[in-house]
Amino acid sequence: MQTFIDVSGNFFWINIILAISVVFFGRKDPRSTIFWVMVLTFIPIGGFFLYLLFGQNFNKDKMFRLKEQSDKRIKDFVHFQEKDMGAGGFSFQNWRSQDYQDLIQMNLNSDEAIYTEDNEVEIFYIGEDKFNALFEDIKKAKKSIDVQYYLYRRDKTGLALLDLLTQKAKEGVEVRFLVDGIGGRAIGRRQLRDFHRAGGKSAVFFPSVLPYVNFRINYRNHRKLVIIDDHVGYIGGFNVGDEYMGENKKIGPWRDTHIRLKGYGCAGMKIRFIKDWTYASKEDAQDIEETLDMPSHEFTGNTAVQIVTSGPDTQLDNVKNAIFRMITGAKERIYIQTPYFVPDQSIFESLITAIASGVEVHIMIPKYRDHPFVHWASLSFMGELLALGCHCYIYERGFLHAKMIVVDDYVSTIGSTNMDIRSFSLNFEANAILYDQSINEKLINQFMVDVFYADELRYEEYLQRSQWVKIKESFSRLLTPIL
Repeated sequence: MQTFIDVSGNFFWINIILAISVVFFGRKDPRSTIFWVMVLTFIPIGGFFLYLLFGQNFNKDKMFRLKEQSDKRIKDFVHFQEKDMGAGGFSFQNWRSQDYQDLIQMNLNSDEAIYTEDNEVEIFYIGEDKFNALFEDIKKAKKSIDVQYYLYRRDKTGLALLDLLTQKAKEGVEVRFLVDGIGGRAIGRRQLRDFHRAGGKSAVFFPSVLPYVNFRINYRNHRKLVIIDDHVGYIGGFNVGDEYMGENKKIGPWRDTHIRLKGYGCAGMKIRFIKDWTYASKEDAQDIEETLDMPSHEFTGNTAVQIVTSGPDTQLDNVKNAIFRMITGAKERIYIQTPYFVPDQSIFESLITAIASGVEVHIMIPKYRDHPFVHWASLSFMGELLALGCHCYIYERGFLHAKMIVVDDYVSTIGSTNMDIRSFSLNFEANAILYDQSINEKLINQFMVDVFYADELRYEEYLQRSQWVKIKESFSRLLTPIL
C-alpha cells in the first residue's frame, strides 16, 4: 500500500512539472494548453502517457532543407516571380488569376509555392479510374518514378503497384518509394526484397523504434504524391489499398478526389518529395536545378496551379492559411467535401463570416464513421452553421474521403488536407491550389451528383436530436485538439 502511495505521489509531481512545462514552454494555442492541463489534472497517471503520445511539439529545425545551392535556387526562382508579380509585370495567361493575385503571392511568400499556368488536369473520383491511369503512366516512365503515400496496404492493389515499380526498376528507371512509418507499416523488408534487388530505393518516414510501436502518433506524413519523369504528377486523397478500389464490403464504395497533373506544376510536387525523401532516406540532398529548369514550352495545358504544403516542417500553417484566404475572399458560394469537419477557430469563424455576408456555403461529410469522436464533433460544428443558413449533407453511398474546396467560379483546392486541426497543424500535408473555371464547374457538378446520394441535414431535424447525441457531441467537441 505504501509503495502505491509513493508511486502515485511521484506521478502527481511529474504531472505538476509537466503541466508547468505545457503552460510556459509548450503550445502557443491557449485552447490546446488548457486542454492538456485539464487532461493532466483529471487523469493523473494516464494523462502523462497521453501527453507523451499526442501532446509533444515537433521541433522545427533545418532537417528538411536541401543543399544550400538548391535552397538558394528555389528562393531566387520564387523571388523572381514575386518581384515580377508585385511590379505588375506578371503575364497572367489565365487573366482571371489576377483576381487571386493576393492568394498566389501569399503562397509564394509563405511556402515558395511556384505558380505555373501550363498544366493539364484530369480529375478522378473513384479508385479504379485513378489507379488505371497511374499504372499506365508508370508503365510509360523512362527516367524516374517518385512515390509517396501515407497509407499503403499489403493487399492486391498495394502488391500490384509494388510489382510494377519493381519491373520499372529492372528496366533501369530510377524508382524511389516513400511511406509513412505508421500508415505504411504493412510493407516490410520481405515485401521490398525483390524491389531492392531490382535497384529500387525505399525509405520510411518517422519509422517505429519497436515493431508495431510508434510513439509519434502525431506528425504523420499524410501526403500522397507520385511524380513520373518530372512532368506527370498525382496528388489528392487516395492512398493505396483494396478499400480505395471499393472492395471493402463493410465500407462500401469509396468516394475520393484525386488529380493527374501534366505540366510545370509538377516541379512543386518534386521539390516537396525531394525534401521528404532526403530526410527519411538520409541520402545527400538532390540538386534541384534540373527540376526548375524543365522546359515549359513542352506543355500545352492552361490550368494555373500552385502546390502548397504544410506541417510541422513549415514555419506557417500554409494549407490552412490558403483555405482561410479562399473562404474570406468568397463572393458567391463555397463547396466543401471532407471526411472530418473539425475546423480550428479561424476557419470556423471565416465560414460564419462568409455565411453572414450572403455567401452560399455547402458542406458534405460521410455517414460512415471510421472515427466516432470526429464524427460527433463534426456534427456539432455543422449544427452551429446550420443555424446560420449553411447547407449540410451527410453522404450515404459508401465512404466520402474527398478533401475538396471550391470557391466561386475560379479557385479550388484538392489534396491530402482534411478540415481538421490535425491536418492543419500536426500532419505533413500537400494540396494543389487550382485556378481554372472549367475545373470548378467539374467539381461543383460532381458535388451535386454526390448530393443525390446524400441526406441533407435540416436545422429543424438537428434540433430534435436526442439528449444522448448532444452529450456525445459536447464530449467530442472537447477533444478537438487531438482529433
